[in-house]
Amino acid sequence: MTAYLDNSATTRCFDEVREYMSEIMDIYYGNPSSMHMVGVEAEKHIRYATEVFAKNLKVSAKEIVFTSGGTESDNLALIGCARANHRAGKHIITTKVEHPAVLEPCAYLEKEGFEVTYLDVDKTGRVNPDDLKNALRDDTILVSVMYVNNEIGSVQPIEELGRMIKEHNPATLFHVDAVQGFGKARINPKREKIDLLSISGHKIHGPKGVGVLYVGDKVKINPIIFGGGQQKGLRSGTENVPGIAGIARAAELIYTDFDSKMDKLYELKTYFINELLKLEGITINGLINDPGSEGVAEEDIRKTAPHIISASVDGIRAEVLLHALEEKDVYVSSGSACASNKPAVSATLKAIGVKRELLDSTIRFSMSVETTKDEVDLALSALKELLPTLRKYKRK
Repeated sequence: MTAYLDNSATTRCFDEVREYMSEIMDIYYGNPSSMHMVGVEAEKHIRYATEVFAKNLKVSAKEIVFTSGGTESDNLALIGCARANHRAGKHIITTKVEHPAVLEPCAYLEKEGFEVTYLDVDKTGRVNPDDLKNALRDDTILVSVMYVNNEIGSVQPIEELGRMIKEHNPATLFHVDAVQGFGKARINPKREKIDLLSISGHKIHGPKGVGVLYVGDKVKINPIIFGGGQQKGLRSGTENVPGIAGIARAAELIYTDFDSKMDKLYELKTYFINELLKLEGITINGLINDPGSEGVAEEDIRKTAPHIISASVDGIRAEVLLHALEEKDVYVSSGSACASNKPAVSATLKAIGVKRELLDSTIRFSMSVETTKDEVDLALSALKELLPTLRKYKRK
């Protein structure tokens, strides 16, 4: 058997999603902008998908925009809102642990004359609400904070942050990158004071190349893609009907028996972490409390995301361990898959204070609702076998 433990990079497409998309490509292949019946039938699937996300998020269907994925959703939210609201101010706030899909647009906006404040986080990867409160200014037009960190699984206090932003200035927009949070938490943008929310299909057992951006009806935002004026002119381009239908079906499936799915995932994560901690020289990053003599309680695990474990392995480079595990049919990553091909130290690990000697010795295990205990046990068995051998070649 194999142990695929890189689900934060991408998930396997649900069988039902794949079959549904195949049917649409085969039968409902029309251009949804066409006026004839073939186009109308295709457009019905987009309307179905819109209603799925509107119902799930408890928002209006007109507030749902489909994109090519989480990266485009983040770019549209940040660049589109910054440009549309620049007369109200040019100050943006984000954190030091955001995904590159947020940090790179922020860097781009700085070149356009915007000022960006990057908030620190504590050792668990969470923002101190007081730091946000102190950073808010009269000219702050946008705040962007991720729901779940993609490397260490920390969960931000989104509702508290949203309330704080709106108490300071109701006009300040709040964007949340929920690429790792959607499908792992129940998200209610209206209650949490979220104005814009990014979602990606392939993180929830849907297809790659499709995403969602929730845009509150009062949000002033400019398009960044121009063309035929689809989706009320906010996101031009012929809609990816199979992809849009697929992400909607994946969302329906992931939230069916949701509490039961999350209970099983947290139980598995608790077991995995406590078994990892029995191995020599392993540190788990982002835990709310330090492990006690009996390990980490599930109560504390539940304060983090249910699917991500960041483990620093003393004396072994992450790349070496990653490929050694691959030889044992165990698949993990050394951090964000979107940045794994770049020889840079993780900004997230630096921000939470991971020791310098462990920065390039950290791997990420990430599970999904399809992960089994047998997969976890295979990974643990492989680690028990590999660590003593690999440490013989420990760097001097």
